[in-house]
Parts: sequence; C-alpha cells; structure tokens
Amino acid sequence: MRLDGRAEDEIRPVELLPNWVSAPAGSALVRQGATWVLCTVTVESRVPIWMRGRGRGWLTATYNMLPGATTERTERDRRGPTGRTQEIERLIGRSLRAAVALDRTGERTFRVDCDVLQADGGTRTAAIGGGWLALALALGAPARALDGDGPLAEQVAAISVGVVDGEVLLDLSYGEDVRAETDMNVVMAADGRFIEVQGTAESQPFDRRQLDRMLDLAADGIRAVMSAQEEVLLAR
Repeated sequence: MRLDGRAEDEIRPVELLPNWVSAPAGSALVRQGATWVLCTVTVESRVPIWMRGRGRGWLTATYNMLPGATTERTERDRRGPTGRTQEIERLIGRSLRAAVALDRTGERTFRVDCDVLQADGGTRTAAIGGGWLALALALGAPARALDGDGPLAEQVAAISVGVVDGEVLLDLSYGEDVRAETDMNVVMAADGRFIEVQGTAESQPFDRRQLDRMLDLAADGIRAVMSAQEEVLLAR
C-alpha cells in the first residue's frame, strides 16, 4: 500500500480550474493531489530578434517555486534561475512547443509562466498539463482546440512514474520521489507518441521489463490527465 492509499497504477486526483486569474490571455490552476501549480499565458505581438521576418511564432516557458510551496522555505531566484529551474523550464517549453503549430500563429510569442503554489511531487509534469490548458484558452478557440485545424495542433500532458522499493508506481508524491530507485517524467501527445522521456536510475539500474511497465503506466496516467483537460474545454 502506498503512502496515500493509492494502487500502484492510480494517479492522484486531478482538478483543472480554468481562468483562475483574469489578466493573462489564458490561465489554469492545476491541482494534482497536494501539488498546486498556477499556469498563465501571455501573448506578445513580436518574436525574438533571431526569428523576425520568418512569419512564425515562438513559445517559451518559465517555472518558479514560490517560497511557501514547501515545508522548508524556498529562496526566490533573484539572481536568475538555478540550473534545476532552467532544466525544468526547457522541458516545459519543449513540451508545449510540440503542441502548437507555430507556423499558423503569425509572429507572436507565447510566454507560459508556471508558478508552484504547493509542492508534493510531480510539479513539472503538472505544469505541462496545466500549461497546455492555459495555452488552449489563450488561443481563444477552446471549442475547436482539439480538432487539429487551428494553431493548437496537439493535445499534450505529462506524468511522473518510478520504481520505489522495487515496485513500479505511477504519479509519485514527494515522499515516494525521494525514495525512488528510478525517477522518470513522460510527456506524450494524444495519439500516444512520446514528446519527451526523462528517466534516471537514482540508486540502481532499471531493466527493460521495468521500463516497459513505467511507460505503460505513464500512458494510462497521461490519458487520465487529458480527459480532465478535455472536460474543461468541452464544458465551455
């Protein structure tokens, strides 16, 4: 039995609250278990200098852990993002760029900001799922966001998975993550294609059987997150 009573293949309860703040073009608060992440999207009518004149858009992401998000206060990145933060920002950016047909947006920049309000594991994967929903809302056509004809070309979500005490578990909480022998983050599109797989053996190598099991569980978990995304969009 896991720390919170879940089965090995069960994700934490997911709640996606659209338009949590009104100023950005799109926003969503994602609550996955005890992890809360606020995702906002700002749209600028310009692109970086190196992209000007190409008729294409750009998407970039930031990630921030608020000081009160963890039991021990997290210092603000006043001197710029740490190496870990930059790694997470690049993951979120790559994942969400895979969702957008940037050749259909014109020369606009989409800035996705993900702020962790409360952390209990899986913050980066929650940020991807919430960031995608905020992006769909920012693009202004949620009713047809999933039809593939607009600038939002792919539905994208992510989940964590790992090996803890020799068992493959889906959607690790913090208490499981710190004990994990293997930690993996998986990002997928709705058709099952992988966008990114980040897997690391923390204490001992994992075998092919465990890898296959992790990917299978991740696919199931991601489909559950996508169902939550779809419910929000189709309800609008």
